Amino acid sequence: MTDVDDAADVLELPSGPNRLAFWISIPVALVLGLFIVVLATSEGDTGQPISSLVGKAAPEISGQTLDGDTFSLEEQRGKWVVVNFFQTTCIPCIEEHPELVQFSETHEAIGDAVVVSLAFSDTEANVREFFAEYGGTWPVLAADTGRYAIGYGVAAVPETFIVSPQGVVVAKFIGGVDAAGLDNELLRLASTTS
Repeated sequence: MTDVDDAADVLELPSGPNRLAFWISIPVALVLGLFIVVLATSEGDTGQPISSLVGKAAPEISGQTLDGDTFSLEEQRGKWVVVNFFQTTCIPCIEEHPELVQFSETHEAIGDAVVVSLAFSDTEANVREFFAEYGGTWPVLAADTGRYAIGYGVAAVPETFIVSPQGVVVAKFIGGVDAAGLDNELLRLASTTS
């Protein structure tokens, strides 16, 4: 008996033809396991995780804004809508805010896209102070926004969604966004829907 046979007897490994199948199945199982991990963690074209909302009708957002007006996502049909969930104490939210200001100002002049921000676990007073300090003239919902965060599956902020002119969620970004990246994404999305 050889040392391999002794090891097989101690470990109770299969013998004969089953032995070859056993040794072949180990690398196959490893490759299959790695393939599953790659698929489970793969990213979409945007470099961002794919949301279960992408490709589906955007959950409705409606409510009173900080300036006393009413915002309704449904009423924005025909425009791109950047839906941004943020918190006033979130460092990436503070860092991305000037980018949203730039994006909003550019697209407000063109009239093709709007931004709406929804405060995530924050107070209206903090949100008012935040916008007074950092700027931004787009609609902001600060009260009763938890249900929207749940509807959009927001886990942490900042999270940003792009809703198409037809009312469909077409992209999701986790972490801070920038104006150029949003512009590039709109160009890419517009070219795929034409």
